[in-house]
Amino acid sequence: MTTTTIQQDLYPTRTGDEPGAPFDREHRTVWGSVEDGPFGSEELDAHAKRGFSILPEFISGEEIELYSSELRRLSADPELEGDPRVVAEKSTGAVRTVFEVTKLSEAIDALSRDPRVLDRARQLLGSEVYLHQTRVNYMPGFKGSGFYWHSDFETWHAEDGMPLPRAVSCSIALTPNYPYNGGLMVMPGSHLTYAPGVGETPADNHASSLKEQKVGVPSEEAVTQMAHRYGIDQFTGPAGSALWFDSNIMHGSGNNITPFPRSNVFMVFNSVENTLGDPYAAPAPRPEYIASRDFSPLR
Repeated sequence: MTTTTIQQDLYPTRTGDEPGAPFDREHRTVWGSVEDGPFGSEELDAHAKRGFSILPEFISGEEIELYSSELRRLSADPELEGDPRVVAEKSTGAVRTVFEVTKLSEAIDALSRDPRVLDRARQLLGSEVYLHQTRVNYMPGFKGSGFYWHSDFETWHAEDGMPLPRAVSCSIALTPNYPYNGGLMVMPGSHLTYAPGVGETPADNHASSLKEQKVGVPSEEAVTQMAHRYGIDQFTGPAGSALWFDSNIMHGSGNNITPFPRSNVFMVFNSVENTLGDPYAAPAPRPEYIASRDFSPLR
């Protein structure tokens, strides 16, 4: 498939206080075939229908400890104090996220190129891929704050200039995900519906939205309609599990008021045939550490 320049905005969003009505997505979810990678035919069909796949025991216990030690190292690194790639909890100041982590950790960079990961990304997207975004997330016990319902693609389209929802995220759990410690909630099948966001994007939105997203989230009416239509599931399971989910699936998480922290490695793969242009609904692109514009195929 050749690269196509997309000029028309096929997924309009953030057009004012009154959001547009949700509408059916035009583009496929699975772009490759069973011959292209490790997912089997039934797994691909299920992913296309639900918009996500859960793979238990995706990494070993030794790998869990390796990447957890990298998270601890980066969270405590004095050289990263004040670095914009490090995002703190709004209420406590504790480290919440470290972005562009593949440039800060050789181990996690190697993970992003591991055939277990890379071959699945290529298969789902039907092309060579590059890393749109990488990060490690840490939700501490008692004080970890969640995120409101949203579609990642809505943000990447509006603020990064991603033309189509031809991207997929891989979240690898480094701690157990219980139903009660702020685990990710998803609406199975909601990736087939695009819900425009409310409001307009301010110039400095990227800094505040990383701590608490308020601009670009769907209306409560849209969330209610989609929840009744699709239902709500949750990513639970032991450390080492991997969640692959479509860029447009509706998802969110609650606060963690339990003693049990939650952390993960998060990688976003985008097709090299879906590279970023000018933002569709923002005055300027977000920084490179949030939305990479190095479209070199990952090897």
